[in-house]
Amino acid sequence: QVQLVESGGGLVQPGGSLRLSCAASGSFFSINIMGWYRQAPGKPRELVATMTSGGYTVSADSVKGRFTISRDNAKNMVYLQMDSLKPEDTAVYYCYGVIKISYVSTRNYWGQGTQVTVSS
Repeated sequence: QVQLVESGGGLVQPGGSLRLSCAASGSFFSINIMGWYRQAPGKPRELVATMTSGGYTVSADSVKGRFTISRDNAKNMVYLQMDSLKPEDTAVYYCYGVIKISYVSTRNYWGQGTQVTVSS
């Protein structure tokens, strides 16, 4: 059983910073992609940023220059450093992983989500 567990959400004022962490645990061969999505109330889930095991990164235009994704492949962890936060960044942030669970099987996994609220 593979699990992704997020931590680090909370309430922050506009212009502030937060760092999210996500740890993958369980039985698997490797993690191809790890990253973050978010979902605001009444809106669809959207990509924030992802990173391959080789370091290739994809991120949303809305967070470029403010959010930084990083990975620790040895620890099976992914991080999201969020700076210059805006009220429109308020959402539930979900950790996402594309994980190779056998020689022939790769599956998508999601964390339970962590709330980020940007408000004065």
